[in-house]
Order: sequence, then structure tokens, then C-alpha cells
Amino acid sequence: MNNRYIAVQYKLFTVDEKGEHLVEQTTSERPFDFISGFGYTLEAFEEKIKDLEKGQTFTFQLSKDEAYGEYVEERVLDLKREDFMINGHFDKEHIYEGAIVPLQNADGNHFFGRVLEVTEDKVKMDLNHPLAGETLLFTGLVIENRDASKEEIQHLLNHMSGEGCGCGCDECEGGCDHDHEHGEGCGCGCGHCH
Repeated sequence: MNNRYIAVQYKLFTVDEKGEHLVEQTTSERPFDFISGFGYTLEAFEEKIKDLEKGQTFTFQLSKDEAYGEYVEERVLDLKREDFMINGHFDKEHIYEGAIVPLQNADGNHFFGRVLEVTEDKVKMDLNHPLAGETLLFTGLVIENRDASKEEIQHLLNHMSGEGCGCGCDECEGGCDHDHEHGEGCGCGCGHCH
């Protein structure tokens, strides 16, 4: 199958014994869009969406194993406060309780962490995906599903190589008006939530 340009508007809920809880929502004006076949969204999410036609509605659930796996306590780390210094000053503009921040490990891999607590000498960081351990429910509408153009594929490849976000922001995690509440799900093709 060719690489498909897919745009969907959806509501995302977590599901537990107490019911469904709305986590995130995109609109037809700001849909979540991606190109299939690049591993840019959850594999199970793409599988459920890729064969739907423009105008079709969908409702499906993903188990935690199909989504972001179990919540792992070992991924909650105490990092040194000095690791977050800029020009000799602690970066309080970006490092505060609840903030989602981009990080890089020694191997050069990029990922996001959520700040749980900032103390005099430590920053407690949760490296689990914000939806780890959750069963997810998606309901929505397919806005577009067509072959991706060569230009769209090239744009995605440029983004994947670090040359900018699909939403036109200089950096997806800041400077634009998309919903970055979870460090993902900006609905701009950045693929953070999926």
C-alpha cells in the first residue's frame, strides 16, 4: 500500500472501572494528521485508521499493550538540578512541576519527560509516556485519506531528521498554539501522542 496522508478529528479517552475520561480532542480545523508507513503514530492506531475512507466515523479501543505499555516505576528518576542550568541559572521558565520537556540521552536519542517535582538539588522526572498503563478509547471522523504527495513525504522526512515540526513551529514543543498538554498530540503531524 502507498504511503497515505491521513487526517482525523477525534476524542481520546482513557477507560477504567470508573468510566471514560476525556484526555485530548482535535477538531476538523486542527486535525491530527500523519503519513502512514513511517511509524509516526501508534501501530495499532494506524492499523485501525488506514483503510477508512474520508467521511467515515470510527470508535475503537486500544489495550495498554497496544498503546504505551505498562507504567514502569523505574522510569521515574531524580536528576541533578544543575543538569537544567542555562548560563549559570536554573531554567525555571521551562522546568516546573507538570512541564513536559524534551530530553536527550547519552546515545543521542530524543524523548520527553514530565517534571513531577523540583527541589533545592533535584528534579524528579517521569520518563513514562503520560498515557502508559492506560486503556485508550478513540472516537472520531476521517477528514482525509489519500495518497501522500512526494512533497508531503519529503516534508515528513525533513522533520524526522530534525529539520522542524509539521505544524510550522520552529520547535514543536514551544512557540505555537497547538495543544501540547501531554507533550504530544499537537494535532500538527508531530505524532507525539500517537
